[in-house]
Amino acid sequence: MFGFFARKGPFKASVAPSGASFEVKPGDNLLKAALDNGLPWPHNCRVGSCGQCRCRLKSGKIKALNDFSYVLSGEEMDDGVILACQTSLRSDVEIEVAMDQPPMQLSQPITATGAIADMRALTHDIVEVCIQLDAPLPPYLAGQYAELTVPGVIEKPRSYSFAAAPDSERPDQVRFFIRHVPQGEMTGWLHAADRRGQRVSVTGPYGSFWLRESSAPMICVAGGSGMAPIKALLEQVSQQGFQRKVTYVFGARTQDDLYCLDEMHAIKARGNGHFNFIPVLSREPEGSEWSGLRGNCVDILSPDAHDLPNSHAYLCGPPGMVDAAIACLTKAGVRETHIFYDKFLDASHTPSGRG
Repeated sequence: MFGFFARKGPFKASVAPSGASFEVKPGDNLLKAALDNGLPWPHNCRVGSCGQCRCRLKSGKIKALNDFSYVLSGEEMDDGVILACQTSLRSDVEIEVAMDQPPMQLSQPITATGAIADMRALTHDIVEVCIQLDAPLPPYLAGQYAELTVPGVIEKPRSYSFAAAPDSERPDQVRFFIRHVPQGEMTGWLHAADRRGQRVSVTGPYGSFWLRESSAPMICVAGGSGMAPIKALLEQVSQQGFQRKVTYVFGARTQDDLYCLDEMHAIKARGNGHFNFIPVLSREPEGSEWSGLRGNCVDILSPDAHDLPNSHAYLCGPPGMVDAAIACLTKAGVRETHIFYDKFLDASHTPSGRG
């Protein structure tokens, strides 16, 4: 008798409504294959925690690499919604997903080698790391990120956002703002000593967090090392000549956690009155000389003060802050399609986050 063997791929994925199609090789998940083909597939963590890569399976067979129910509701799964980063294919498929058109064709990620050229403490728990690359990465967009590994030391990749707009950086250099995560393998190693000269590998660019073309007012909210991608976006807006009103709310614990103040002042000086930087401190000691705002940064998002219903919002930082900001903004009338965010999922949130 003759046996029949299931086809192992590659399989074809057809995407509606864009009309794009691409090949998914054996062993690849749907999201990886899409990104490798330069598609602007929405995503953030790539490990099944954020849910941004959700899409709807219209036809075909898949294999779930992890339980979707941790992120998706029962109603979504009944409607055929899946997580692209946790999906491998068992046949050709047709997928429905909304993809924003980026301002340029997204680069396919590559791995570049280099060495840590400089390290600079920004706060007690955030360090700026500048890496000199042996050869440049492909062009990236302000707001995107890369994965960092240290061969022979830290083999599991960690994700960090580029901390400068491409036009503000040399092509053969990249820099990141890296916060020390308790029990974080990468950040514990990095913050423990001067690592200048250490060989590293950088893979990217990744991410669907970039500046959408619009003249709508722009509200940015960040905390901690979420400063990095927002700073990159603001540098891009500044280079374009500030054609829109921009408000940046930065949440920190105390004055000692504020940084990049000179950079914010420089951007404001070029803003022609269109840029306002508002630091908000949540744990500043009573009686200190601080005369600025206190409390949680999302508490100051007043619809009247910031014209929120007509704004686009860009959010970066820890999940709790981002979730609170999304809730506040949607309640104030901001359309969900006008809220763009990057949750910084560290080692405590996901097995391959930013720790």
